[in-house]
Amino acid sequence: MTTAFDPIDLSGVQLANRIAMAPMTRSRAGAGAAPTDLTVEYYGQRASAGLIISEGIQPSPVGQGYPSTPGLHSAEQVTGWRKVTDAVHAAGGRIFAQLMHAGRIGHPVLLPDDLVNVGASAVPARGQVFTPDGPKDFVTPRELTGTEVRATVGDFAAAARNAVDAGFDGVEVHGANGYLVHQFLAPNSNVREDEWGGGVEGRIRFAVEVTRAIVAEIGAARTAIRLSPGNDFNGIDEPDPEPTYTALVKELEPLGLAYLHLFEAAPETRELTLALRKQFTGALVLNPATAPDVTDHDALALIEDGTADIVSFGALFLANPDLPARLRTGGPYNTPDRATFYGGDAQGYTDYPALQKV
Repeated sequence: MTTAFDPIDLSGVQLANRIAMAPMTRSRAGAGAAPTDLTVEYYGQRASAGLIISEGIQPSPVGQGYPSTPGLHSAEQVTGWRKVTDAVHAAGGRIFAQLMHAGRIGHPVLLPDDLVNVGASAVPARGQVFTPDGPKDFVTPRELTGTEVRATVGDFAAAARNAVDAGFDGVEVHGANGYLVHQFLAPNSNVREDEWGGGVEGRIRFAVEVTRAIVAEIGAARTAIRLSPGNDFNGIDEPDPEPTYTALVKELEPLGLAYLHLFEAAPETRELTLALRKQFTGALVLNPATAPDVTDHDALALIEDGTADIVSFGALFLANPDLPARLRTGGPYNTPDRATFYGGDAQGYTDYPALQKV
């Protein structure tokens, strides 16, 4: 029987185990949206994961959605991330960069050079975003022109090249959680009537083209994608996700990606998870639906029964830098402190104790 502690070959990248650190926004980037020495320490502490998937990294300045998030579109940022990947590799770990364009999520006060938020369509998200000036309502984004959509695809490919130059083992396209790629997929945030919208074929086109462009730039073995079918986060409404996601995975399957990462929005999406699992012949990374509880050692059974090849852990990995060791023994676990999730200093970031210090 395969267990979470068995190694796995991820398209030529050898993982020591099948426990992944899920991507988590921490809003602690420094000047120039570059990683800091604390970032290096944070990821290095968690290198016992079979695979670390970084926090969302904007591929361009306009892709930023939250305060103090990092980028991969400047030389300074590449240099900063190289320190992170060197630390992870020195500790025996592997790390993919998650490329995340926030699209309509964010606010112009967070963007440089008088940029404004853009989206698949001029449809605002419901809710607010935290800014240095306090909470602000999401604005109506400017709809990307067809030429700008193509340029954005290029931004993703360029950021993927920067990721490899920075030492990442690969990249994961963030196609989930209501950000730009997901905004193109969902019928309520994409009301276009050109080649990038309309029916299912048009709505999946951006996700497909972004992924293909990255594959052409850095190779399929270094490319992956994260999806969250039916997830209503950030104002997304997908009342019938099955046709969209089966069509999308049908287009992605021949590319030979390193993995498909699924975030389950709710327990009832498991049926679609299993359908996509059958459809996709590569490795499946699963972030299972466990809310309001955190994903814990019970999720390891999903590897043993073949539901997934790798399970990703979010908040529990945030609070437990040596999570694989704790999962092997069933705990004990540090409790995540939600008050320190976003922004700040070392508190709630690099000061969670390892098992031997508990």
